[in-house]
Amino acid sequence: MFDTLSSKLSTVLNPLRTRQLTETNIQDAISSVRSALIEADVAISVVAQFIDDVKSKAIGTRVTRQVQAGDAFVKMVHETLVDTMGEANSRLELSGGSYPSVILVAGLQGVGKTTSVAKLAKFLKEREKKVVSIVSADVYRPAAIEQLRVLASDAKVRFIPSDEKDSPSSIVTRAVADAKKAVDDVLIVDTAGRLAIDDEMMTELQMLHKQLNPKETLFVVDAMTGQDAALTASAFHRALPLTGVILSKTEGDARGGAALSIRAITGKPIKFLGVGEDLDALEAFHPERIASRILGMGDVLSFIEEAERKIDKKKAERLSKKFFGNKKFTMEDRRDQLQQFINVGGVSGFQSMLPTAELQSAKLKDVDEDFCRKQCVIIDSMTHQERHFPDKINQSRKVRIAKGSGTSVQDVSITIRQYKKMEKQMKQTGRKARALKNFATIMDSGPKV
Repeated sequence: MFDTLSSKLSTVLNPLRTRQLTETNIQDAISSVRSALIEADVAISVVAQFIDDVKSKAIGTRVTRQVQAGDAFVKMVHETLVDTMGEANSRLELSGGSYPSVILVAGLQGVGKTTSVAKLAKFLKEREKKVVSIVSADVYRPAAIEQLRVLASDAKVRFIPSDEKDSPSSIVTRAVADAKKAVDDVLIVDTAGRLAIDDEMMTELQMLHKQLNPKETLFVVDAMTGQDAALTASAFHRALPLTGVILSKTEGDARGGAALSIRAITGKPIKFLGVGEDLDALEAFHPERIASRILGMGDVLSFIEEAERKIDKKKAERLSKKFFGNKKFTMEDRRDQLQQFINVGGVSGFQSMLPTAELQSAKLKDVDEDFCRKQCVIIDSMTHQERHFPDKINQSRKVRIAKGSGTSVQDVSITIRQYKKMEKQMKQTGRKARALKNFATIMDSGPKV
């Protein structure tokens, strides 16, 4: 997401980093920023306000000698991006009042609404430690109820059965009673969508909202529809008191126009981004981090949070002990190391979060995530002895391992060679780390003055 906007703004702003700001080059830059926003499919009214805000911050601003004028201008663009999308992450308000806390989810058909309900349920269960149940009040779309039941099973959250012969009103009445009896923290209600906005759908949503009085009313919208997403959200908000937006399918949107338009048009925050097809591919929306990512400054905080959630801490701790304890680094350790890399999304998972495109390509150009997976299969095809004593792997063993893993002898040789290279690096770095640790201990235990 934001690939188009990021590349355009980088081209515009980079030359300014070494030039003194004047009214003329600000105007040139402003014109280019406007074009970049329009190309990113940001709503025209939002573009106009954005440009006015940047100009008001830039013109007349005095830059100190220690700060380059171009850097100051980039900071102004960054601040305006954050202001446009919302100043901070807007969390779900689920505390207070009676339980369960009800979340009503609305949206047009085909935007990923039902999948987003399951993703949100899993998010709340795993990251917020909530007891969650979900129910479908969509009695119109064939197999909608069954789809949610399957997704609930995959997400490992409780599914409350419903029947397409019942009315949405009776379904939610029973669901609330069921969730109360089960002492659930949260009940998420999936509503019916349409191919387009119509009076019948809006009337039903208004009725359900009045009946449920939900803590949160979330609207799911497809990021790939650009500024139309903001206009659709605005239409829903006029009929329904939305509390926030889930922007789905952002992994397929290179422009980012929807994210920059929705808050400004509806006045409601984007609360979550759908970033993939997997049920754990839902991220809390942090405007300041997204703004940094757009301007090529990276999003290291999001990467750290994702890594902490997905990394196997026991395996990481075991590797750390080997690293500092001067113990043998085996092929099994190498496989765990590769698996940790894959778990956090590999190159695609964090490349866009690193600062500047140049750093991304310099650090990751030779990393092949698919081959990392292949190396794991190759190591799994080795015997226990071979994993611990890879020097014993001769040509005939390589042929056997290649056949067992469905790879080539060359792939096996590369895997062993990369393991040995990593083993050497681990030894060298480990020695330096242990030496520093010992030196610090000696200094700490020395005479006090």
